Amino acid sequence: MPTFTVVPVEDGEDSSSAGATGGSKPVSLSKIFGEGDDDGNLQEPQSGDGQSESSPFLTPDSDGEHYYEGKNMALFEEEMDSNPMVSSFLNKLANYTNLTQGVREHEEAEDGVRRMTVMVPLMGTFIGVYLPCMQNILGVILFLRLTWIVGTAGILGSFAIVSMCCICTLLTAISMSAIATNGVVPAGGSYYMISRSLGPEFGGAVGLCFYLGTTFAGSLYILGIIEILLTYIIPTATLFEEDAAMLNNMRVYGTCCLVLMALVVFVGVKYVNKLALVFLACVILSIMATYAGVIKTIIEPPEFNVCLLGNRSLKNEKFDTCAKTEVVKNLTVTTELWSLFCDSKYSNTTCDEYFTLNNLTEIQAIPGLLSGVIKDNLWGHYDPAGVFIEKENQHSAPAAETPQNIYKPYLFNDITTYFTLLVGIYFPSVTGIMAGSNRSGDLKDAQKSIPIGTIMAILTTSFIYISFVVLFGACIEGVVLRDKFGYSVKKIPVIGILAWPSPWVIVIGSFFSCCGAGLQSLTGAPRLLQAIARDGIIPFLQVFGHGKANGEPTWALLLTVGICEIGILIASVDNVAPILSMFFLMCYLFVNLACAVQTLLGTPNWRPRFKFYHWSLSFLGMSLCLSLMFICSWYYALVAIVIAGCIYKYIEYKGAVKEWGDGIRGLSLNAARYALIRLEEAPPHTKNWRPQLMVLCKMNSDLLVKHPRLLSLTTQLKAGKGLTIVCSVLDGTYMTRANDAKTALQNLKTAMAVEKTKGFSHVVVSSNLRNAFSLLIQSAGLGGMKHNAVLMAWPADWKLALGSLARRNFIETVRETTSANQAMLVAKNIDRFPSNQERLKDGNIDVWWIVHDGGLLMLLPFLLKQHKVWKKCTMRIFTVAQMDDNSIQMKKDLQMFLYQLRLDAEVEVVEMHDSDISAFTYEKTLMMEQRSQMLKQMHLSRTEREREAQLIHDRNTASHSAANDKAAGATPDRVHMTWTKDKLINERNKQREGMAVKDMFNMKPEWETLNQSNVRRMHTAVKLNEVVVKKSKNSELVLLNMPGPPKNKKGDENYMEFLEVLMEGLDRVLLVRGGGREVVTIYS
Repeated sequence: MPTFTVVPVEDGEDSSSAGATGGSKPVSLSKIFGEGDDDGNLQEPQSGDGQSESSPFLTPDSDGEHYYEGKNMALFEEEMDSNPMVSSFLNKLANYTNLTQGVREHEEAEDGVRRMTVMVPLMGTFIGVYLPCMQNILGVILFLRLTWIVGTAGILGSFAIVSMCCICTLLTAISMSAIATNGVVPAGGSYYMISRSLGPEFGGAVGLCFYLGTTFAGSLYILGIIEILLTYIIPTATLFEEDAAMLNNMRVYGTCCLVLMALVVFVGVKYVNKLALVFLACVILSIMATYAGVIKTIIEPPEFNVCLLGNRSLKNEKFDTCAKTEVVKNLTVTTELWSLFCDSKYSNTTCDEYFTLNNLTEIQAIPGLLSGVIKDNLWGHYDPAGVFIEKENQHSAPAAETPQNIYKPYLFNDITTYFTLLVGIYFPSVTGIMAGSNRSGDLKDAQKSIPIGTIMAILTTSFIYISFVVLFGACIEGVVLRDKFGYSVKKIPVIGILAWPSPWVIVIGSFFSCCGAGLQSLTGAPRLLQAIARDGIIPFLQVFGHGKANGEPTWALLLTVGICEIGILIASVDNVAPILSMFFLMCYLFVNLACAVQTLLGTPNWRPRFKFYHWSLSFLGMSLCLSLMFICSWYYALVAIVIAGCIYKYIEYKGAVKEWGDGIRGLSLNAARYALIRLEEAPPHTKNWRPQLMVLCKMNSDLLVKHPRLLSLTTQLKAGKGLTIVCSVLDGTYMTRANDAKTALQNLKTAMAVEKTKGFSHVVVSSNLRNAFSLLIQSAGLGGMKHNAVLMAWPADWKLALGSLARRNFIETVRETTSANQAMLVAKNIDRFPSNQERLKDGNIDVWWIVHDGGLLMLLPFLLKQHKVWKKCTMRIFTVAQMDDNSIQMKKDLQMFLYQLRLDAEVEVVEMHDSDISAFTYEKTLMMEQRSQMLKQMHLSRTEREREAQLIHDRNTASHSAANDKAAGATPDRVHMTWTKDKLINERNKQREGMAVKDMFNMKPEWETLNQSNVRRMHTAVKLNEVVVKKSKNSELVLLNMPGPPKNKKGDENYMEFLEVLMEGLDRVLLVRGGGREVVTIYS
């Protein structure tokens, strides 16, 4: 007989001497998680007596030896072949880095050689979102058209236009913030959000619309550059002198500018990004100069005068003196104006009738903020093309209209003006709100920065636009405001004469602003097209997914330049702007639609961290976008809708095989036959995953539901908005128990109605309960409406002799749900769970996350907290750190993971170091194996029991003799135990009493003959239970990872014992076993 000596052994020490128990060999966890490991389980080394250890958890034909570091997690060895420990999972998650859009998105060369990744400092809210949005929103319309819009529509009309457009973008930004904070948005911006929220059909249609809008935005900015260049900077550079030929100048110079910009983008796109802040500085400087000029008008209005003939405004180009005659050296001579309206410069010549009848007067172009001119500018002046720009309340003698008037230096309306036209021209000035989301991969915290930065930028720019509307109307004369190109003030932009200290601040600032915005459009649009092409949803565009070796979209850039040229050939900012408005409004409409659909569906994955949204706001934003489309131009709106519809049907016709977890496919869960057919096409995306429960209910002898609280728990999980099928099985044949089945079904429906469980009920009768449960798991549901999780109560009577059937049914159910890739939820003490009428005023829902099996452990408490019963409970997540884990870093990683999952929970990392296996663990293991052996003996015949008893007696006698011989000349075996030697001898003497009975039931008194695999698993269960009870004894609910059942069915009794020990001392427990797929995602 071996002698036991208690010796101190350090954690992780490799016991070299062979003892009665054998030593566990500590090996790095990398061997466990390595991809090259076999799927077999741990094989124990041989014990000292030469007998090899076996375990029901082991695969006998396993060739490889898998060792798990320490003893604490031995119970979860079955899981580790497919599911990582939490520490490993969090470490991989923390080291994940988003690919960013732009010049750094290509990480490897074309030949496959991996390049060094340079870590670029991530940007915060101000630099990464706020400033880029400001730069993209403030642009060409502000400097070139806003004064004209104010003069034409009046202050009140302009205020209405600006307010409508700004409210539209604000509501869209709120919807976008909800989508962007519903998970990590990789580089891809608005196209990624729309396509992943509404599906490939809508994604492709809206993505192309957004691409076309961005491309035409490039045309708009280039036309703005040329207008500034030829009108204000170098007027002499015009190739075609006539005003009517100005469009040809725009086409020629615009094409040259487009080619030059395309070359810059093709060769040096990185310089475009570096110059972005310089261009933004020009915009900010111009705005500050305008505000400074407004303040200066209070003190000293600028000396800019406008010449009026009667009440008609004149172009101040070819004359310096606003008079018909002037005195030069005591002689009265005619002025340049005389020559413009008369046949010659002599005073007796024939002159224009209106010129003869009316006097010339000069008025201040900018009377100033306190002049009261605001009253004259409150209302609009909508006129047809060719109508004179006239000052109201100014005396004028009428004269006959002549065709020659067009050659006189009068100011005319160049286009017919009306309110809806101005809306279409102005709307592009509020676009650019997606600039922050397009840089999501470069942000430190995109979920925080995108909503705050975007909304603050919109509020800031809205304030700038609205204040400019009021200030322009309060400072500038009306006829000057309606002078679109500044002809009356010597070809200076109207906003320039207001700015201080010089008009050139506005001219240069607006020029570089347009240059920067144009380059950004030509940089972003090809990448957007490349992203659409690489997704493969539009086959004929796939060629544009290729580019240079460094990932630059060469072919997409060529197509973008070609489409941009179409806009330049239109040659008018006023005509291109409404086209641009259509495409952006279409994009914004679907952003609002995506948010409204996701909110109304209420899928479990819809958990935006941005909380200030509502489906009604999204619906209002969608309605406003649609209204603005038809307000701007009803025929352009129809064309845009037809284009988007054609693209949608084309993608649908070609068969969009992409599955992105979109909201439209989520709607299929609430539809009928057509939706069921669609749902059968593919399993749902992670974002659409919701618990579709099959509840296995037991009926008592009166055919009533035995555990009504199981239905209560099902109801409290209704926030998942998934399918619920409540099933029960009656023992017998259907022929004899058909009426019982109907009664049970009616009782089941009644119980569901009482517990407010919405779903379907089903009762089957079978003479083989095991087969009935198996068939229900396999066949319940219809088409895509199938369950993906099974909920049942813990079989509390499994230890009883009559409970062997319940034990077998339970374990086989676990095995079959695992084979079917379905989740398993097991509620212990289900009758103690709260009813739907109870309200838990406080308390905790504790999640013990040991193994990552898809995230169901995280999702279930979130769904429970949506119900009023659990609403006020606090969610706490515990995870276990072992010796080689950095618990502080694990806590940080877990907090970040929960933040990205949009879950609010307290986090605690519990350290479980390897410890010696206690005598209590050995005793529990011995009792377990004795009970298991007893149950096996009860199923043997009398002859088999006698033969088995004799074999056991002979084996034990032989082992006693060998052990005594070995003990005489061998050193004491070292066993990690906490018992003393005397106590151990006393216990062993007690065990020798009644040896005949023990031999009969194979109750081996020898500690060294215990199955070491069972000892380790019992050690895990005991130690983990101690920690869980210490932290969560008083919690309202404890959720635990459910270890997998043994592959060898001989260990079923042991498996139940492990689970019983794991849950001992806890009131309400929900064991959770994942279905082998991810059910939560950090992505949008």
